Amino acid sequence: MTDIETITVPRHLRGYPGVAFGGYVAGVLAGRAAARTVRVDFRRPTPVEVPVRLTATADGGAALTGADGLLAVAVPDELDLEVPEPPSWDQAFAAAEAYRAAPPEGAVDCFGCGLDRTPDTGLRQHCGVVPGRDLVATAWTAGPALADAEGKLRAEFVWGALDCPGNAAGRLRGRMREGAVTASLAARLLRPVPVSSRLVSYAWVVSEEGRKHRVGVALTTAEGDLCAVASALWVDLR
Repeated sequence: MTDIETITVPRHLRGYPGVAFGGYVAGVLAGRAAARTVRVDFRRPTPVEVPVRLTATADGGAALTGADGLLAVAVPDELDLEVPEPPSWDQAFAAAEAYRAAPPEGAVDCFGCGLDRTPDTGLRQHCGVVPGRDLVATAWTAGPALADAEGKLRAEFVWGALDCPGNAAGRLRGRMREGAVTASLAARLLRPVPVSSRLVSYAWVVSEEGRKHRVGVALTTAEGDLCAVASALWVDLR
């Protein structure tokens, strides 16, 4: 990356109307950071269809800046996270079907978890409760339109798949309220993620204190091979 470049997040990569999907923004920043594990701290929403500045930082990270100031910053980090055994594909599929049968109120057309997205237009992170476990999970497949030149899921979309499951874990397995926002997302990508193959995302609550909810998220193949892990901090709005 040059010291400064200008990027524009396309409209279809939104989380809320007019707002870029946070997981994608984190992935773009992480891709410019010189570290295996990266933490992205969100300061304010990134708009879609508006040019913003992406700048390398002296610590090997990156910063995203808009007209109103700093939007998000990525820094090299460590990730100390105990990852539970993944649910099976069948368990994750059943959890996703239960979510789709009774989606939460206030659902939006999010690139990460929108109900009307297809495998080529969204990540379909429809996480429902896994019976008998303190997990939420979804079974999904990424379409070819989300692949890189080598036929693997683009890295920024892998980051995206580590975002919405944390929200579901906080709401369905913790005390998090609807409308909470991601304050930070730290992740490590472990192996390339195939498109057009069966994948499982799952998440769990690590700790809760007041308005702050720490969650863990993992992405595996249907066979249970770990592809990526993340720790996210979600915060209830006042």
